[in-house]
Amino acid sequence: MPNTIANRKAICDILLERAKTDKDIVVLCSDSRGSASLTPFFDAFPEQSVEAGIAEQDLVGMAAGLASCGKKAFAASPASFVSTRSYEQAKVDCAYSDTNVTLIGISGGVSYGALGMSHHSAQDIAAMSAIPNMRVYLPSDRFQTAALVNALLDDEKPAYVRVGRNAVPDVYAEGEVPFTMDKANVLCEGTDVTIVATGEMVRPALDAARLLGEKGVSATVLDMYCVKPLDAEAVVKAAKATKVVLSVEEHSPYGGLGSQVAQVVSENCPRLVRTLALPDAPVITGTSSEVFAHYGLDAAGIAASATELLARAEA
Repeated sequence: MPNTIANRKAICDILLERAKTDKDIVVLCSDSRGSASLTPFFDAFPEQSVEAGIAEQDLVGMAAGLASCGKKAFAASPASFVSTRSYEQAKVDCAYSDTNVTLIGISGGVSYGALGMSHHSAQDIAAMSAIPNMRVYLPSDRFQTAALVNALLDDEKPAYVRVGRNAVPDVYAEGEVPFTMDKANVLCEGTDVTIVATGEMVRPALDAARLLGEKGVSATVLDMYCVKPLDAEAVVKAAKATKVVLSVEEHSPYGGLGSQVAQVVSENCPRLVRTLALPDAPVITGTSSEVFAHYGLDAAGIAASATELLARAEA
């Protein structure tokens, strides 16, 4: 049965459960509690909830202030806005000041669909990764999202978490999510191509590995939910065991996962590397699945790119 639970709801479910015994948890929204699926938290814990209105800079500044007073602040806003409008506050108030703030970028990537480039976040991985002391996470499904939020509640470092708007197919089974903070998950191992994927691209990457297997191509798939700090050890190990490396992300081709993977591979075990991402242009209008299919970010497109890359390496 297809999953109908979005990652944003998984975040709310964990925060609701943990807030029952932890009064230091505070959730802030920028007129986005509905979009963030956080209305149940506001209803259950009004004294631990803050509505900032459409004021992302204030949202992040207040979250940092609360964190400096000992609170565990989770600030949710559309990824396209929290990663741009409040960039200085994320840099100075959160990262530079080392405050216990988790910024939740909701409706990330192209999941706002027809609202277009103004609401798409194809730059947030690059922007947030460039901030010293800011961690960047893109969980692949609801179960990994829950594990990540639990882990973030147990540490005190700033982080940016990007999730999409809609429910995505499960990568893991309930109760069977291997999770170590800042360590990639190896979903399958092969000898021909390494596919490093993050966020909503992990499920298509895993499906692409199956398609490749049907054609006799052996693939390794890494779920790199931790874009920063990148699990360089996992990338190097997989790259050494295969012939080519393909990174896949719902992001600009510049400065994101692909750039980091290419840097690690080139420095440690040179291989032919390709970054599969959104174009450096306004994307077409459509649902996430339509956009992914158009730009070769679905299973078939990823498999085709891997095949082409392998052919180049073997030519």
